[in-house]
Amino acid sequence: MRKATLFVVVGLMVAVLALAACGGGGGASQPAASGGGAGDAAAGKTLFAQTVIGSSPGCITCHSLEAGKTLVGPSMAGIASRAGSAAAGQSAEQYLRQSLTEPDAVVAKGFQKGLMPKPTLTDKQANDLIAYMQTLK
Repeated sequence: MRKATLFVVVGLMVAVLALAACGGGGGASQPAASGGGAGDAAAGKTLFAQTVIGSSPGCITCHSLEAGKTLVGPSMAGIASRAGSAAAGQSAEQYLRQSLTEPDAVVAKGFQKGLMPKPTLTDKQANDLIAYMQTLK
């Protein structure tokens, strides 16, 4: 019974966190599908660090910034160094954008599809998060 309860709690937490981890905070949101556009790394860092974005858990709730520390999703420590080689034919920026807009397109080793639902981000939020993640070397 305890395992089942834990599984349900973790599953719900993952779903809620993934929806908000990089998801819209306040105001109308637009899909971040098109990409392109310089982001503000400082704004991205602030957004990433929020424990709640809108009414959902923020990125930091599931993604650690410490190397080797897994919360729910993969650690973001060193993501800037890994992103350029994570998916054949994609730049680091393209990989990071796709990870935000199509979380199941390329799944990090050791994780499964469906763990992170597609978040809803404005283009600005996505650009800011990508700019920040590109500083995480």
